[in-house]
Amino acid sequence: MTESQGNSEKMSKQKRERSLLAVSGAAALLVLAVNLGINAFNSHRKNRKNKDLQGSKVRVNLSASEILKLADRIITKSKEVHDAVASIPLDKVTYMNVISPLAELEAQQFPLVQSCVFPKMVTTSDDVHKASAEAERRIDTHLLACSKREDVYRVVKAFAARGEWVNAEAKNYTQALMRDFERNGLNLTLTKREEMQRVRIQIDKLSLQYIQNLTEDSTFLLFAETELAGLPPEFLKSLDKVTDGKFKVTLKSHHVGAVLELCEVGTTRRMVAVAYGKRCGEVNLSILEDLVQLRHKFARLLGYSSYADCAVDLRMAKTPSKVFEFLEDISNSLTDSANMELSMLKDLKRKEEGDHPFGIEDLLYYVKKAEAQQFNVDFGALKQYFPVNLVLSGVFKIVQDLFGLRFEEIADAEVWHSDVCVYSVFDLSSGELLGHFYLDMYIREGKYNNTCVVALQNGALSSNGSRQVQHICNRASFARFSGLGFDQDFVEVPALVLENWCYESFTLKLISGFHQDITKPIKDEMCKAIKRWRCSFSALKMRQEILYSLFDQIIHSAENVDIVELFKHLHPRILLGLPMLEDVNPASRFPCSAIGHEAACYSRIWSEVFAADIFASKFHDSYLNQYVGMQFRNKVLAPGGAKEPIEVLTSFLGREPSTQAFIDSKSQYRL
Repeated sequence: MTESQGNSEKMSKQKRERSLLAVSGAAALLVLAVNLGINAFNSHRKNRKNKDLQGSKVRVNLSASEILKLADRIITKSKEVHDAVASIPLDKVTYMNVISPLAELEAQQFPLVQSCVFPKMVTTSDDVHKASAEAERRIDTHLLACSKREDVYRVVKAFAARGEWVNAEAKNYTQALMRDFERNGLNLTLTKREEMQRVRIQIDKLSLQYIQNLTEDSTFLLFAETELAGLPPEFLKSLDKVTDGKFKVTLKSHHVGAVLELCEVGTTRRMVAVAYGKRCGEVNLSILEDLVQLRHKFARLLGYSSYADCAVDLRMAKTPSKVFEFLEDISNSLTDSANMELSMLKDLKRKEEGDHPFGIEDLLYYVKKAEAQQFNVDFGALKQYFPVNLVLSGVFKIVQDLFGLRFEEIADAEVWHSDVCVYSVFDLSSGELLGHFYLDMYIREGKYNNTCVVALQNGALSSNGSRQVQHICNRASFARFSGLGFDQDFVEVPALVLENWCYESFTLKLISGFHQDITKPIKDEMCKAIKRWRCSFSALKMRQEILYSLFDQIIHSAENVDIVELFKHLHPRILLGLPMLEDVNPASRFPCSAIGHEAACYSRIWSEVFAADIFASKFHDSYLNQYVGMQFRNKVLAPGGAKEPIEVLTSFLGREPSTQAFIDSKSQYRL
């Protein structure tokens, strides 16, 4: 028997260990259902402490000093493993002495790392928050140094050259390691590597400066109360006043959004929109131009012709040309629907303001006005029909029935706050315990204020015969492929698929009930209105998103692009003749091109398109079809990032993915 055969057999016999998740925010109930593909059944409570959670290696409620000590132990252990791998003679490399130790290190250290860095998201203690942030800094610095270790790279490269793969997933993992090293320039000359490092430092510095400029911008406008007609009294009360009684409106998003959406005075909306579009003026425009050129330089050092080629190469889209084709196809397909929507908005403005031309600053206001006229959905009153416990039990039932799973709440488990609940997850058919999750739904001081799902223990095979399973239904063999280890163009797809359930009458009735009498769910008419509201003006809204995605892709695909002229050209072409506001700076409103999503702003649309295809073709007429749900669980959730997304999609759909369902969804409920 060869080593590869032996290792493969060993891996196939390994038992499973359990995973843990933390889910934060009330809206994370949906994210929970999507990313886990799981459900809960609030029965058979058991009095157990966290230490009794089977398979849990996560440490809850560490003190500040314990966090820092654990971080140092993590770093020490990591150094030992990397040193051991680096010491292997190049003619003695095997899967077991090179790849397996690195993979097992990732799996074993993930819950320990999360024990250090997760507390800063949920703690109410300043000392713990500071220690957690410092631990994250130390660990990140160490991991960056590991990714630049030439001695480890040489050993991994020597093993990869042999082509002795244990299985396809092990091959993918090894190739991912190689990509990580080579993206840090370890396959380049020392001179080029040093140049890469200098460019990267410049990019990081300028990116942070760009965001800091926007964050620290203190520009404000002054308006009389009559100029803010339409804004609610509580909003006006929140504004500062100056000596002459005028209200101070800043250019922070919550002020700008309220004015553009609610203010009845067109000149006020335009003034605010123009000022917002000029934030940081030439400073950030210059920074963005420099950033783009530095990114192109970085990409050329890696052998790419442009930064877009470099960024998209590792994503499902693969090439910028594919991205352009995709965006143009979606944009063109939505032209008729978007024109109808814009025509309706122009008619509304004409009735309210006369013959003043319709501008981009009018979109939010008249969309909201049209929606109010068409749907009459009072979201304030609607909230009374969704008490938390009823929503929770309804979501749990749907996901249980769909994915064949069961939850049990664990009473008195050790948690970081009294608001937090802990659940165990079982396979409904076999009774196998799959993992655990923490549910932390409520806002509190010091807590991360956005909805999120955080993996506390990742999925991986380990050499001692155990398996950790992240995000409950995932079955990837390596930590980096589990949970959110999907391709970045695909990672949002499962969440977006399950989001559809929230707008179907069946679901809305199941999770709703008037707070004074929960036996009375919302009425059929309201369910229909909510679904129509979701799709209202969706073609026009999508064209706006396409505008920014095209802008982002173009500036990162070619050098020496005049950013302002490009935006002036794209704006009326994509937004059906609506011109860009005068003298605005496109860089002022587009921070995702500066940091985080550069050359990848298209990705959200990409995910939404393929999620629509999955829902329409598989779930639209069978919301609780467990056969289809189990296929989704096994073919989409289970592989994680271990398979190419196109392979996952084709396997589940039984055909190549299509954009048609997405296009149909945007024109299904024309106003």
